[in-house]
Amino acid sequence: MHVVLAGGGTAGHIEPALALADALRRQDPTVGITALGTERGLETRLVPERGYELALIPAVPLPRRPTAELITVPGRLRGTIKAAEQVLERTKASCVVGFGGYVALPGYLAAKRLGVPIVVHEANARPGLANKIGSRYAKVVAVSTPDSKLRDARYIGIPLRRSIATLDRAAVRPQARAAFGLDPNLPTLLVSGGSQGARRLNETVQAVAPRLQQSGVQILHAVGPKNELPQPNNMPGMPPYIPVPYVDRMDLAYAAADMMLCRAGAMTVAELSAVGLPAAYVPLPIGNGEQRLNAQPVVKAGGGLLVDDAELTPEWVLGNVLPVLTDPHRLYEMSRSAAEFGRRDADDLLVGMVREAIAAGRAG
Repeated sequence: MHVVLAGGGTAGHIEPALALADALRRQDPTVGITALGTERGLETRLVPERGYELALIPAVPLPRRPTAELITVPGRLRGTIKAAEQVLERTKASCVVGFGGYVALPGYLAAKRLGVPIVVHEANARPGLANKIGSRYAKVVAVSTPDSKLRDARYIGIPLRRSIATLDRAAVRPQARAAFGLDPNLPTLLVSGGSQGARRLNETVQAVAPRLQQSGVQILHAVGPKNELPQPNNMPGMPPYIPVPYVDRMDLAYAAADMMLCRAGAMTVAELSAVGLPAAYVPLPIGNGEQRLNAQPVVKAGGGLLVDDAELTPEWVLGNVLPVLTDPHRLYEMSRSAAEFGRRDADDLLVGMVREAIAAGRAG
Protein backbone atom coordinates (compact mmCIF):
# COMPACT_ATOMS: atom_id res chain seq x y z
CA MET A 1 0.00 0.00 0.00
CA HIS A 2 1.25 3.47 -0.90
CA VAL A 3 -0.63 6.59 0.20
CA VAL A 4 -0.08 10.00 -1.39
CA LEU A 5 -0.93 12.97 0.84
CA ALA A 6 -2.02 16.27 -0.72
CA GLY A 7 -2.11 19.02 1.87
CA GLY A 8 0.64 21.57 1.37
CA GLY A 9 0.95 25.29 1.99
CA THR A 10 0.11 26.02 5.62
CA ALA A 11 0.56 24.14 8.89
CA GLY A 12 -3.23 23.77 9.05
CA HIS A 13 -3.07 21.55 5.96
CA ILE A 14 0.26 19.86 6.64
CA GLU A 15 -0.05 18.87 10.31
CA PRO A 16 -3.22 16.75 9.86
CA ALA A 17 -1.58 15.05 6.86
CA LEU A 18 1.51 14.22 8.91
CA ALA A 19 -0.64 12.98 11.81
CA LEU A 20 -2.35 10.61 9.35
CA ALA A 21 1.06 9.50 8.04
CA ASP A 22 2.19 8.71 11.58
CA ALA A 23 -1.01 6.74 12.25
CA LEU A 24 -0.62 4.77 9.01
CA ARG A 25 2.94 3.85 9.95
CA ARG A 26 1.92 2.88 13.50
CA GLN A 27 -0.57 0.41 12.11
CA ASP A 28 1.65 -0.82 9.25
CA PRO A 29 5.37 0.11 9.25
CA THR A 30 5.67 -1.08 5.63
CA VAL A 31 3.17 1.39 4.14
CA GLY A 32 4.63 3.78 1.58
CA ILE A 33 3.92 7.49 2.09
CA THR A 34 4.62 10.42 -0.22
CA ALA A 35 3.50 14.00 0.37
CA LEU A 36 2.81 16.35 -2.52
CA GLY A 37 4.06 19.88 -2.01
CA THR A 38 5.28 23.08 -3.63
CA GLU A 39 8.50 25.03 -3.21
CA ARG A 40 6.71 27.87 -1.44
CA GLY A 41 4.97 25.86 1.32
CA LEU A 42 5.96 24.95 4.86
CA GLU A 43 5.98 21.32 3.76
CA THR A 44 9.52 21.78 2.40
CA ARG A 45 10.67 21.85 6.02
CA LEU A 46 7.97 19.98 7.96
CA VAL A 47 7.64 16.85 5.81
CA PRO A 48 11.37 15.90 5.64
CA GLU A 49 11.72 16.66 9.38
CA ARG A 50 9.13 13.95 10.06
CA GLY A 51 10.92 11.47 7.81
CA TYR A 52 8.53 11.30 4.87
CA GLU A 53 9.16 11.65 1.14
CA LEU A 54 8.21 15.01 -0.39
CA ALA A 55 7.41 15.30 -4.11
CA LEU A 56 7.29 18.89 -5.39
CA ILE A 57 4.84 20.02 -8.06
CA PRO A 58 4.21 23.53 -9.46
CA ALA A 59 1.99 25.79 -7.35
CA VAL A 60 -1.30 27.04 -8.81
CA PRO A 61 -3.05 29.39 -6.33
CA LEU A 62 -6.82 29.05 -6.33
CA PRO A 63 -9.35 31.82 -5.69
CA ARG A 64 -10.96 31.48 -2.25
CA ARG A 65 -14.43 31.56 -3.77
CA PRO A 66 -15.94 31.20 -7.28
CA THR A 67 -14.93 34.23 -9.36
CA ALA A 68 -14.16 35.08 -12.99
CA GLU A 69 -10.59 34.01 -12.28
CA LEU A 70 -11.83 30.43 -12.07
CA ILE A 71 -12.00 30.13 -15.85
CA THR A 72 -8.20 30.46 -16.03
CA VAL A 73 -7.59 27.68 -13.52
CA PRO A 74 -7.89 24.63 -15.84
CA GLY A 75 -5.22 25.96 -18.20
CA ARG A 76 -2.86 26.84 -15.38
CA LEU A 77 -3.48 23.49 -13.71
CA ARG A 78 -2.60 21.35 -16.73
CA GLY A 79 1.12 21.07 -16.05
CA THR A 80 0.58 20.66 -12.31
CA ILE A 81 -1.89 17.82 -12.81
CA LYS A 82 0.58 16.10 -15.14
CA ALA A 83 3.31 16.41 -12.48
CA ALA A 84 0.95 14.94 -9.87
CA GLU A 85 0.07 12.08 -12.23
CA GLN A 86 3.75 11.24 -12.59
CA VAL A 87 4.08 11.01 -8.79
CA LEU A 88 1.04 8.72 -8.55
CA GLU A 89 2.35 6.49 -11.32
CA ARG A 90 5.89 6.35 -9.90
CA THR A 91 4.70 5.43 -6.42
CA LYS A 92 1.92 3.11 -7.66
CA ALA A 93 -0.39 5.04 -5.38
CA SER A 94 -3.17 3.10 -3.69
CA CYS A 95 -5.01 6.23 -2.55
CA VAL A 96 -4.75 10.04 -2.54
CA VAL A 97 -5.75 11.75 0.70
CA GLY A 98 -6.28 15.49 0.33
CA PHE A 99 -6.45 18.15 3.05
CA GLY A 100 -6.93 21.26 0.93
CA GLY A 101 -4.41 23.87 -0.15
CA TYR A 102 -2.50 24.44 -3.38
CA VAL A 103 -1.58 20.81 -4.04
CA ALA A 104 -4.92 19.20 -3.22
CA LEU A 105 -6.83 20.01 -6.41
CA PRO A 106 -4.14 18.77 -8.83
CA GLY A 107 -3.80 15.70 -6.63
CA TYR A 108 -7.53 15.03 -6.84
CA LEU A 109 -7.72 15.58 -10.60
CA ALA A 110 -4.67 13.42 -11.25
CA ALA A 111 -6.14 10.64 -9.11
CA LYS A 112 -9.47 10.89 -10.94
CA ARG A 113 -7.73 10.53 -14.31
CA LEU A 114 -5.79 7.49 -13.16
CA GLY A 115 -8.64 5.83 -11.26
CA VAL A 116 -6.89 6.14 -7.89
CA PRO A 117 -9.31 6.29 -4.92
CA ILE A 118 -9.66 9.69 -3.27
CA VAL A 119 -10.24 10.58 0.38
CA VAL A 120 -10.94 14.19 1.38
CA HIS A 121 -10.43 15.68 4.83
CA GLU A 122 -11.77 19.20 5.46
CA ALA A 123 -10.51 20.90 8.61
CA ASN A 124 -12.49 24.14 8.40
CA ALA A 125 -16.18 24.58 9.01
CA ARG A 126 -16.39 26.40 5.66
CA PRO A 127 -14.77 24.17 3.02
CA GLY A 128 -12.24 25.52 0.55
CA LEU A 129 -12.64 25.33 -3.21
CA ALA A 130 -10.22 22.42 -3.69
CA ASN A 131 -12.07 20.20 -1.22
CA LYS A 132 -15.47 21.19 -2.59
CA ILE A 133 -14.35 19.88 -5.98
CA GLY A 134 -12.47 16.89 -4.58
CA SER A 135 -15.46 15.76 -2.53
CA ARG A 136 -17.40 15.14 -5.77
CA TYR A 137 -14.94 12.42 -6.75
CA ALA A 138 -14.03 11.05 -3.33
CA LYS A 139 -14.85 7.58 -2.06
CA VAL A 140 -15.16 9.00 1.46
CA VAL A 141 -15.17 12.52 2.94
CA ALA A 142 -14.11 13.35 6.50
CA VAL A 143 -14.77 16.65 8.26
CA SER A 144 -13.78 18.31 11.52
CA THR A 145 -17.11 19.87 12.47
CA PRO A 146 -20.48 18.18 12.95
CA ASP A 147 -22.38 20.63 10.75
CA SER A 148 -20.23 20.52 7.62
CA LYS A 149 -21.86 21.37 4.29
CA LEU A 150 -19.91 18.76 2.32
CA ARG A 151 -22.16 16.01 0.99
CA ASP A 152 -22.08 12.60 2.72
CA ALA A 153 -19.31 13.77 5.05
CA ARG A 154 -18.41 11.95 8.25
CA TYR A 155 -17.54 13.94 11.35
CA ILE A 156 -14.26 12.65 12.82
CA GLY A 157 -12.38 15.77 13.99
CA ILE A 158 -8.83 16.63 12.89
CA PRO A 159 -5.90 14.19 13.05
CA LEU A 160 -3.58 15.51 15.77
CA ARG A 161 0.04 14.98 16.77
CA ARG A 162 0.33 12.14 19.28
CA SER A 163 1.92 14.48 21.84
CA ILE A 164 -1.38 16.40 21.82
CA ALA A 165 -3.84 13.54 21.28
CA THR A 166 -2.45 11.58 24.24
CA LEU A 167 -1.80 14.54 26.56
CA ASP A 168 -2.89 14.23 30.20
CA ARG A 169 -2.79 17.89 31.24
CA ALA A 170 -3.16 17.28 34.95
CA ALA A 171 -0.38 14.70 35.08
CA VAL A 172 2.07 16.81 33.08
CA ARG A 173 1.21 20.17 34.70
CA PRO A 174 3.97 20.23 37.38
CA GLN A 175 6.66 19.44 34.79
CA ALA A 176 5.17 21.90 32.29
CA ARG A 177 4.99 24.83 34.70
CA ALA A 178 8.52 24.20 35.87
CA ALA A 179 9.73 24.16 32.26
CA PHE A 180 8.36 27.66 31.65
CA GLY A 181 9.33 29.10 35.03
CA LEU A 182 5.72 29.39 36.20
CA ASP A 183 4.37 29.09 39.72
CA PRO A 184 3.06 25.54 40.28
CA ASN A 185 -0.19 26.64 41.92
CA LEU A 186 -1.45 29.89 40.35
CA PRO A 187 -4.17 30.13 37.67
CA THR A 188 -2.41 30.43 34.32
CA LEU A 189 -3.39 32.16 31.08
CA LEU A 190 -1.70 31.03 27.88
CA VAL A 191 -1.71 33.56 25.03
CA SER A 192 -0.76 32.93 21.41
CA GLY A 193 -1.83 34.41 18.10
CA GLY A 194 -0.45 31.48 16.13
CA SER A 195 3.02 30.75 14.77
CA GLN A 196 3.60 34.40 13.82
CA GLY A 197 1.74 36.01 16.71
CA ALA A 198 -1.14 38.51 16.45
CA ARG A 199 -0.80 42.23 17.07
CA ARG A 200 -4.26 42.69 18.59
CA LEU A 201 -3.71 39.89 21.10
CA ASN A 202 -0.18 41.03 21.92
CA GLU A 203 -1.14 44.65 22.54
CA THR A 204 -4.19 43.75 24.61
CA VAL A 205 -2.33 41.28 26.82
CA GLN A 206 0.60 43.62 27.41
CA ALA A 207 -1.84 46.33 28.49
CA VAL A 208 -3.90 44.13 30.81
CA ALA A 209 -1.08 41.97 32.23
CA PRO A 210 -0.46 44.07 35.38
CA ARG A 211 -4.15 43.92 36.31
CA LEU A 212 -4.23 40.15 35.79
CA GLN A 213 -1.09 39.72 37.89
CA GLN A 214 -2.58 41.86 40.66
CA SER A 215 -5.57 39.50 40.61
CA GLY A 216 -3.34 36.46 41.12
CA VAL A 217 -3.10 35.25 37.51
CA GLN A 218 0.19 34.35 35.81
CA ILE A 219 0.67 34.61 32.03
CA LEU A 220 2.65 32.65 29.45
CA HIS A 221 2.65 34.73 26.25
CA ALA A 222 4.00 33.53 22.88
CA VAL A 223 4.32 36.83 21.01
CA GLY A 224 5.60 35.49 17.66
CA PRO A 225 9.24 35.16 16.57
CA LYS A 226 9.30 38.42 14.57
CA ASN A 227 7.62 40.57 17.22
CA GLU A 228 9.38 42.53 19.94
CA LEU A 229 9.39 40.86 23.33
CA PRO A 230 7.68 42.86 26.09
CA GLN A 231 9.76 43.77 29.13
CA PRO A 232 7.47 42.82 32.02
CA ASN A 233 7.86 44.37 35.44
CA ASN A 234 7.75 41.19 37.50
CA MET A 235 7.87 42.59 41.03
CA PRO A 236 8.84 40.23 43.89
CA GLY A 237 5.82 38.30 45.07
CA MET A 238 3.84 39.14 41.89
CA PRO A 239 2.58 36.29 39.67
CA PRO A 240 4.95 36.06 36.69
CA TYR A 241 4.26 37.37 33.20
CA ILE A 242 6.51 35.35 30.89
CA PRO A 243 6.74 36.46 27.25
CA VAL A 244 8.53 34.13 24.81
CA PRO A 245 9.06 34.45 21.05
CA TYR A 246 7.71 31.00 20.23
CA VAL A 247 6.67 27.76 21.92
CA ASP A 248 8.14 24.59 20.43
CA ARG A 249 6.32 22.28 22.86
CA MET A 250 2.66 23.23 22.67
CA ASP A 251 1.79 20.08 24.61
CA LEU A 252 3.67 21.50 27.60
CA ALA A 253 2.10 24.93 27.11
CA TYR A 254 -1.39 23.40 27.08
CA ALA A 255 -0.56 21.38 30.20
CA ALA A 256 0.73 24.46 32.01
CA ALA A 257 -2.38 26.53 31.23
CA ASP A 258 -5.84 26.78 32.75
CA MET A 259 -7.21 28.86 29.87
CA MET A 260 -5.99 30.23 26.54
CA LEU A 261 -6.49 33.46 24.61
CA CYS A 262 -5.99 32.71 20.92
CA ARG A 263 -7.13 32.85 17.32
CA ALA A 264 -9.63 30.27 16.08
CA GLY A 265 -7.80 28.34 13.39
CA ALA A 266 -9.23 24.87 12.86
CA MET A 267 -6.13 23.14 14.25
CA THR A 268 -6.06 25.33 17.36
CA VAL A 269 -9.73 24.69 18.10
CA ALA A 270 -9.28 20.94 17.57
CA GLU A 271 -6.20 20.71 19.80
CA LEU A 272 -7.68 22.73 22.66
CA SER A 273 -10.91 20.74 22.55
CA ALA A 274 -9.06 17.43 22.49
CA VAL A 275 -6.99 18.30 25.57
CA GLY A 276 -9.91 19.97 27.38
CA LEU A 277 -8.39 23.45 27.60
CA PRO A 278 -11.03 26.23 27.60
CA ALA A 279 -10.24 29.28 25.50
CA ALA A 280 -11.28 32.78 24.62
CA TYR A 281 -11.31 32.62 20.82
CA VAL A 282 -10.62 35.78 18.79
CA PRO A 283 -11.34 34.92 15.13
CA LEU A 284 -9.07 36.45 12.52
CA PRO A 285 -11.01 39.43 11.13
CA ILE A 286 -9.97 38.80 7.51
CA GLY A 287 -10.73 35.93 5.15
CA ASN A 288 -14.14 34.36 4.61
CA GLY A 289 -15.18 34.08 8.25
CA GLU A 290 -14.21 30.45 8.72
CA GLN A 291 -12.44 31.05 12.04
CA ARG A 292 -15.65 32.18 13.71
CA LEU A 293 -17.40 29.10 12.32
CA ASN A 294 -14.55 26.89 13.59
CA ALA A 295 -14.99 28.13 17.17
CA GLN A 296 -18.77 28.32 17.37
CA PRO A 297 -19.50 24.61 18.05
CA VAL A 298 -17.16 24.29 21.05
CA VAL A 299 -18.29 27.68 22.39
CA LYS A 300 -21.91 26.56 22.04
CA ALA A 301 -20.99 23.37 23.93
CA GLY A 302 -19.69 25.51 26.81
CA GLY A 303 -15.98 24.97 26.22
CA GLY A 304 -14.97 28.51 25.35
CA LEU A 305 -15.74 32.17 24.83
CA LEU A 306 -15.92 34.06 21.53
CA VAL A 307 -15.08 37.72 20.92
CA ASP A 308 -14.63 39.76 17.74
CA ASP A 309 -11.14 41.07 17.09
CA ALA A 310 -12.35 44.68 17.31
CA GLU A 311 -13.96 44.02 20.70
CA LEU A 312 -10.89 42.46 22.32
CA THR A 313 -9.81 45.09 24.84
CA PRO A 314 -8.21 45.01 28.29
CA GLU A 315 -11.67 45.71 29.71
CA TRP A 316 -13.14 42.71 27.88
CA VAL A 317 -10.39 40.45 29.27
CA LEU A 318 -10.98 41.72 32.80
CA GLY A 319 -14.75 41.32 32.47
CA ASN A 320 -14.80 37.91 30.78
CA VAL A 321 -11.51 35.99 31.03
CA LEU A 322 -10.47 36.95 34.57
CA PRO A 323 -13.74 35.74 36.17
CA VAL A 324 -13.19 32.30 34.59
CA LEU A 325 -9.54 32.05 35.64
CA THR A 326 -10.36 32.89 39.25
CA ASP A 327 -13.31 30.49 39.52
CA PRO A 328 -12.06 26.86 39.81
CA HIS A 329 -15.57 25.42 39.43
CA ARG A 330 -16.22 27.35 36.21
CA LEU A 331 -12.80 26.39 34.86
CA TYR A 332 -13.57 22.75 35.57
CA GLU A 333 -16.96 22.91 33.85
CA MET A 334 -15.57 24.67 30.77
CA SER A 335 -12.68 22.22 30.58
CA ARG A 336 -15.05 19.27 30.77
CA SER A 337 -17.31 20.76 28.08
CA ALA A 338 -14.35 21.34 25.76
CA ALA A 339 -13.10 17.78 26.28
CA GLU A 340 -16.54 16.29 25.61
CA PHE A 341 -16.63 18.16 22.29
CA GLY A 342 -13.03 17.28 21.36
CA ARG A 343 -11.89 14.27 19.35
CA ARG A 344 -8.59 12.51 20.06
CA ASP A 345 -8.91 9.59 17.65
CA ALA A 346 -9.36 11.28 14.27
CA ASP A 347 -6.03 9.95 13.00
CA ASP A 348 -7.00 6.31 13.52
CA LEU A 349 -10.52 6.93 12.20
CA LEU A 350 -9.05 8.44 9.04
CA VAL A 351 -6.75 5.44 8.57
CA GLY A 352 -9.87 3.27 8.58
CA MET A 353 -11.45 5.50 5.95
CA VAL A 354 -8.33 5.26 3.76
CA ARG A 355 -8.45 1.47 3.92
CA GLU A 356 -12.16 1.58 3.17
CA ALA A 357 -11.59 3.75 0.08
CA ILE A 358 -8.81 1.46 -1.19
CA ALA A 359 -11.02 -1.62 -0.73
CA ALA A 360 -13.90 0.11 -2.53
CA GLY A 361 -11.55 1.05 -5.37
CA ARG A 362 -10.42 -2.54 -5.76
CA ALA A 363 -14.03 -3.72 -5.80
CA GLY A 364 -14.64 -1.36 -8.69
